Amino acid sequence: MIEYTNSQMVLLIREHIHSERDRIILRDRLINGMTMEKLSEKHELSVRQIKNIIYRNERILFSKLP
Repeated sequence: MIEYTNSQMVLLIREHIHSERDRIILRDRLINGMTMEKLSEKHELSVRQIKNIIYRNERILFSKLP
């Protein structure tokens, strides 16, 4: 498995995730390690909405990786 640096992940997120809100949420989760609950509070969304955003965008992002 290829390991990516945080800066490489940020570039991949910026390139493949089109929604600014989703980019911020994904970056906070993958790079900063924020919990679903903290993300929910920060973005004023339910935990279920945060999970859906993360899972949907992870599929997009990871489908682009070799």
